Amino acid sequence: MPHISALAQNLAQQHASGKLLVMPTVWDTFSAKVAVEAGFESLTIGSHPVADSIGSADGEQMDFADYLAVVQRITSSVDVPVSADVESGYGLDPKELFERVAAAGAVGVNIEDVLHREGGRVRERQEHADYIHGVRQAADAAGIDFVINGRTDAVKLADKFADPLGEAIERIKLMEQAGARSVYPVALADADQVMQAVQSVGIPVNVTAHPVTAHAAGDLAALRELGVRRVSFGPLWQMWLVEVSGRQLGEWL
Repeated sequence: MPHISALAQNLAQQHASGKLLVMPTVWDTFSAKVAVEAGFESLTIGSHPVADSIGSADGEQMDFADYLAVVQRITSSVDVPVSADVESGYGLDPKELFERVAAAGAVGVNIEDVLHREGGRVRERQEHADYIHGVRQAADAAGIDFVINGRTDAVKLADKFADPLGEAIERIKLMEQAGARSVYPVALADADQVMQAVQSVGIPVNVTAHPVTAHAAGDLAALRELGVRRVSFGPLWQMWLVEVSGRQLGEWL
């Protein structure tokens, strides 16, 4: 996999650079090309916007083969590294997950700790870290400098934990130890929460930002000041386009 190896190394170097890395979240070849032509050097693929674009639903409701077909079309259409959101792994063992994603041309994954196929069960801390470590081992054995973004929904699922932020921080620490190259504690609500997450690990912390209104903790400059080193858009870019398009198209009715 010489081409994949070079792309993976590129993405890993971007994460290790110490700079804030903005990776627009795309869902088809059109959005991917728009982002690359705008100057971005790496992309994420979001399960939620892909599901919306093919008439499915998020939460591992897509057939994984159908999802990977979208991933492959995107990776084949651009010459920058691409990371794919695989939710909690679609019930696959870590080695198979890595092999199938890499075969589709992606050189990174986003892996969350909510098991949609088990009624929304949240993996235990070590269970999730072990799954990430399994993917790390498979990638290392293949000689691919794969970038794993370890996600936790602990803050978002505040009713499940006595100290949601504390739980998220313990989880991202374990994910770093397990071989994640970045971590993603979703739903951080303010600058203080972001700062606590950033200070707890030595790898990039990912936050979701809106392409226009940014993040509750501030704009790009504020996030950089807080030490954030990775930003993605989740479904927010696509949702913003829906809002703007609907308003403009409505003028023709």
